[in-house]
Amino acid sequence: MVASPAGAAEASVRGTVFYKMSGSGNDFVVLDGRATTVDRWPPAEVQAICDRRRGVGADGLVLLAPAASDAVRMTYWNSDGSRTAMCGNAALCSGRLAVYLELVAGGEFCLLTDAGPVRVRSKLASDIAEINLPEFDTEREFGSIPLGSGELWMTLLTVGVPHLVVRVENVEATDVVGRGRVLRFSPTLGESGANVNFIAPRGKAAGWLIRTYERGVEGETLACGTGTVGAAIALASRGEGALPLTFQSRGGPELSVRADLTAGRASNVWLGGQGRLMFRGIWEDI
Repeated sequence: MVASPAGAAEASVRGTVFYKMSGSGNDFVVLDGRATTVDRWPPAEVQAICDRRRGVGADGLVLLAPAASDAVRMTYWNSDGSRTAMCGNAALCSGRLAVYLELVAGGEFCLLTDAGPVRVRSKLASDIAEINLPEFDTEREFGSIPLGSGELWMTLLTVGVPHLVVRVENVEATDVVGRGRVLRFSPTLGESGANVNFIAPRGKAAGWLIRTYERGVEGETLACGTGTVGAAIALASRGEGALPLTFQSRGGPELSVRADLTAGRASNVWLGGQGRLMFRGIWEDI
């Protein structure tokens, strides 16, 4: 990790300073909005910087800009250049980097997203952050989708973005990319489709396993924060788990979810997880 935050000296550096971050393996390129603007990043440029062979490589691009003394605006794009309302792991990483860059003081502050305001708790000396998500319905109506082999049930929720949660017998035996793509584009989920989260118990260890097919990336990502929240709420609503719940993603570090469930609504929803700064670099402006 870099020893000190970016200072005013970086404003004169040719190109755009970026920060590479990881939230349980879900990785992002993050930009300081004091040095660049949203309109500087059309879809083609987002795709270029997120490209894993010819760019920095990331699941998504984040731009952070100061909004008030206790608030930061987070703009998020998927790696395909599409802008989306919310990403839980990107929010965890944004909470960590906002403090690191001194956009806000450490402690509790507000992250303004396209899905609404999100409260963040983050300290400078820790890689762990917590975000408080807006309340949402524990289930959404959608058309009938036949269960596949090894699938026990599925449900649709919106946690910032749509998530289809699929309870399976064995996560490791699931064809996440093949089956995930079929479900993600199912007409019953609407024109925009949904992320698809496959979940199963960890076995002898406490908690749950989760694997995610993410729209916009169009493949499996190593973690999905809002998908993990959706999975926790789906399990608790069906009586298969008692909140708080922990999940092991493919990326390694655990994610934790706590919330209150009342009359089909999830409120006081908190997601805790990693927001790790891995390195800083310069993206040469084209």
